[in-house]
Amino acid sequence: MKNKRKNQKGFTLIELMIVVAVIGVLAAIAIPQYQTYVKKGAAGAAYATATALKTNIEDYIAVNGTYPGTSAAVNATPFSLGTVAVASNNVTVEVTSGGGRGSKVILSRDTTNGSWTCALTVSAGVSINGCS
Repeated sequence: MKNKRKNQKGFTLIELMIVVAVIGVLAAIAIPQYQTYVKKGAAGAAYATATALKTNIEDYIAVNGTYPGTSAAVNATPFSLGTVAVASNNVTVEVTSGGGRGSKVILSRDTTNGSWTCALTVSAGVSINGCS
């Protein structure tokens, strides 16, 4: 009786282990990059919300002669990821939910010349053009 060699199909254990190792390396690189991307997106949304209020605040100052005391005074739209506060020549937008939690954008108005400066509080590696 002749022994016929059966043609096996499938992967060896070594091949499967190599695939799992490659997927692990890719995940180790991709996950931190994605987290940075989420934080930058949340900080960008906070910055956009804060800068959108500048026009309303300038209009309020032109009409009333003083800086608004609350965000309601300038019809600030709610920020879906956190809070908006308007007080003492500052607009503060803080991210309190999602992956960007802890990010904060503070726009400050100079009372002498009306210029605006931006301060950004986020984790390392995240920056926004026009805000330091």
